[in-house]
Amino acid sequence: MFDFLDGYDVLGAFWMTVKLTALSAVGSLVWGTLLAAMRVSPVPLMRGFGTVYVNVVRNIPLTVIILFSSLGLADVFGVTMGSDDFKVQGFRLAVLSLIGYTAAFVCEAIRSGINTVPLGQAEAARAIGLSFSQTLTLIVLPQAFRSVIGPLANVLIALTKNTTVAAAIGVAEAAYLMKTMIENEAQTLLIGAVFAFGFVVLTLPTGLILGWLSKRLAVKR
Repeated sequence: MFDFLDGYDVLGAFWMTVKLTALSAVGSLVWGTLLAAMRVSPVPLMRGFGTVYVNVVRNIPLTVIILFSSLGLADVFGVTMGSDDFKVQGFRLAVLSLIGYTAAFVCEAIRSGINTVPLGQAEAARAIGLSFSQTLTLIVLPQAFRSVIGPLANVLIALTKNTTVAAAIGVAEAAYLMKTMIENEAQTLLIGAVFAFGFVVLTLPTGLILGWLSKRLAVKR
């Protein structure tokens, strides 16, 4: 029944999806946190940059961003991402694009968590002489992260599914292999079912584990 899988590296394709997700998740968490800090910053220039970045990037389709990174950065401006290998370039450009796109959603999730922290705590921190950066990193962000584990889990699940767009620039992840198999085999429904099951295996445990952590680490107010 599943003879059509012979000759195709399905596990390798999903491993590529996992690598795209993991690297993009870490990068977008870092960049998204910095953007959130900018959006609540007392410095108007930083606050303005964060606001413009989030509102612009969130409203551009991910496909456009990934194609721009390939056709614009690589082909027009000659950005090689530290490698002359086309496959490596495509992978790194895909990660860069996913980070830039997903960070906007991470930023908004974290900013919503920052807004749940009572204003009096920040004022008390300022009263004892802590700077804005110290107040943010020592007082506000630890509580904010605990309150937004659920929303961040949703962003991570969306990111996992968004990695399929990397197939547009030739990254050999799951969706790219699925397209190739559909073109070569006469088992469209079974192929779709196999890859749908693979994504469920990747995303369902993530949602369950992070959902449990969200309840476990919820801030009691």
